[in-house]
Amino acid sequence: MPFRDYFVGPSTSLDDQIESFATTRVPDSQRWRRPAILLVLTGNITAMFWFILGGQIGSLVGWPGLLLPISYLVIGATLVGSVVMRMASQEGLSLPLLTRGLGFGVKGSAIASLIYGVNFVFYFIFEGSIVSHAISEYAGIAIDSFWATVVFAAVALVTLYFAWRGMHSMNVLQRFGAPIFLVLFAIGIYMLANGYELVGPGEWKQTDSTSGTAMWQAFSLVNGQVVFQALIATDYGRFVKRKVSYAGTAGVMFVELIAIVPILLIGVLFTETMLRVFTDEGRPTAVLDSIDPGLYFAVVMGLLGVVFAVITQVRINVMNLYSGSLALANANDAVSPRKVGRQWWMVGLIIAGIACYPLNVLQYLDKALAVTGIMTNTWIFIVLADYFICRKLLKLAPSQNIEYRDGFLVDWNPCGITSMIVGLLVGAAGIFELYPSYYASFAAMIVGPLVHVPLTVLTKGRFYERRSKTPEPAAEPV
Repeated sequence: MPFRDYFVGPSTSLDDQIESFATTRVPDSQRWRRPAILLVLTGNITAMFWFILGGQIGSLVGWPGLLLPISYLVIGATLVGSVVMRMASQEGLSLPLLTRGLGFGVKGSAIASLIYGVNFVFYFIFEGSIVSHAISEYAGIAIDSFWATVVFAAVALVTLYFAWRGMHSMNVLQRFGAPIFLVLFAIGIYMLANGYELVGPGEWKQTDSTSGTAMWQAFSLVNGQVVFQALIATDYGRFVKRKVSYAGTAGVMFVELIAIVPILLIGVLFTETMLRVFTDEGRPTAVLDSIDPGLYFAVVMGLLGVVFAVITQVRINVMNLYSGSLALANANDAVSPRKVGRQWWMVGLIIAGIACYPLNVLQYLDKALAVTGIMTNTWIFIVLADYFICRKLLKLAPSQNIEYRDGFLVDWNPCGITSMIVGLLVGAAGIFELYPSYYASFAAMIVGPLVHVPLTVLTKGRFYERRSKTPEPAAEPV
């Protein structure tokens, strides 16, 4: 069955559905007929980002210490994802629309869409760099050269072609991408085992830092993923039927996350094995190179490794480009009367990626993930605090049928905006090393809700809705 048909049937455009309901509530008649969300989310395991993350965690804390941050990722993301996904399914709203009513206001919700879009910019550059590094390694081009940037730009334009066509392309890529990934992945493991001396878990040792510091660094790497995976699930979770329970949404999240664990562990296997190889070869950047799947798959598998990276990661980057452009278009629509189409935000993302590629952002993975963790975690924990504490517990506003419409809500809710700014400033202080940066995302996500709830209580919830409401001319779909 085509990927599209799992969602809306052969006669309906999924592009139109997703973009239409980015600005309104999903009616019950348009809820998905099957639990297709699991099909979408399990495709997430094919992102080579997981190899990088696993390798980085393994090099920090070794075996068996790496099981602690991985367990935190699985359990934490399952819990947060189950709550956020069910909230979205009950309301039939995207998180930016929920953010409007849950403490931020109509224009204030642009912060949420901007944060979400920035996350996809980072992942677009991560995945695009992996592909460019694979091609450059095989072609004998230095990955930090001008010609490597040209390679990145060429691959980005191919990605743009597919993403421009929207879900029509996703239908094709989803159908063939995952099976190709699994086959080539198995071949890669076979070639590694037969061509190199494997470094097993007993030899996975931490390479630097004291034990406590390294463990905090590893937890910091996965902390942003705890929330970001929930956000991806909620993109589609709002289409799930209202009768879904917390157990149901937790089950969807757990299946996706538990499927990622083997990828993380095999990422450590490749990294530790290739570290020895690259060190023996005298590579000056052996540690960084051994974490980069674009490089080690090209070395281990040759041309087949390049094909592996190109086919599978272009597919992932189509999703990054599509979702990121939609988020940025929503942010623009919230604050500006002038509409900029999703396709032109794609072009902007491509330009940003080409400009950032020469920095080799993979070497700044810890900082990049700390920044994204600060933004996403602070935002989502403020929203959850508003929903469960301010609304359900303190009854400062209705906890069902969350208002989201322009003309009914204030443009800027100072409670959410202020708490978000305070949380970001606390996190930024860590990034600029006023305190250890590996605490930054944790500090920000705690401080944000701690500021938001008292502010909402002090203002008695009067900034949720307009006192004089202006109904929209068109009736809301039901």
